[in-house]
Amino acid sequence: MNELSVNHLLGIKHISAADIQLIFETADHFKEVINRPIKKVPSLRDVTIANLFFENSTRTRLSFELAEKRLSADVVNFSASSSSVNKGETLIDTVNNILAMKVDMVVMRHPNPGAGVFLSKYVDASIVNAGDGTHEHPTQALLDTYSVREKLGKVKGKKVVIVGDILHSRVALSNIFCLKKLGAEVKVCGPNTLMPQHIRSLGVEVEHSLDNALEWCDVANMLRVQNERMSTRYFPSTREYVAQYGLDKQRLDQIKKEIVIMHPGPINRGVEISSDIADSHHAIILNQVENGVAIRMAVLYLLASKLKHYSTTTI
Repeated sequence: MNELSVNHLLGIKHISAADIQLIFETADHFKEVINRPIKKVPSLRDVTIANLFFENSTRTRLSFELAEKRLSADVVNFSASSSSVNKGETLIDTVNNILAMKVDMVVMRHPNPGAGVFLSKYVDASIVNAGDGTHEHPTQALLDTYSVREKLGKVKGKKVVIVGDILHSRVALSNIFCLKKLGAEVKVCGPNTLMPQHIRSLGVEVEHSLDNALEWCDVANMLRVQNERMSTRYFPSTREYVAQYGLDKQRLDQIKKEIVIMHPGPINRGVEISSDIADSHHAIILNQVENGVAIRMAVLYLLASKLKHYSTTTI
């Protein structure tokens, strides 16, 4: 397989295991590129990419922008807070106005689940979902799973636990899809109040004891509590949450094996993870950040190669 089966990256749910493997193999090449003294390649020269962020973002937006510039694409950045969206302009009108400026690809983060799917039906451009509400965050799942592959050699058969606010997390859903498609065993761990009602239908087990989950897993992906998405309290206090689901050195030292610690960021140090763990040899958090650029380069490169009017240059 040398091309993606899709024209957009709307979610991990919409791509195959073969697509994921192709993205990883392409990212391997780009990982080598970004570690060269000269980190830029002309692969997407003359391709124009618009970054549309209707929600605040730092890491994802910067990672995409860096990936685009490493590929020599022309980049347009759009912020909803300073746009005509505040004057009542619709999503389709906003994007169509941008596309009228001859934009080839759109990277979009939006607060509404399914916004990317909706948009892909109405605009003639390749859409990359950079996060849609509490639904999916496909490039984060790809870089997380790629980081597991890089650290442990393979994903198939590995035991991964996703800990924390599963209910409000687009990262959790995309990770579950991605890990399962590559043959990993997945558990979710957290308070019952932060578990989606039908989570078991995705083929994952639910564990409410963090200590039991850590004893079981090879990899623990620690998610933050997304207070900004909560309209009510889901647990009595932060102190109680930390006592039950916070990962610190004392808790990790009780585990009789080495496990890999991940975090998609931003980190609430002292809540879901302590500083001594986040900065320890157990954690691959900075590797995830580096891999994020390579994965996003791979996704953009592979999608651009499917544009009818464009043919990518070699890596």
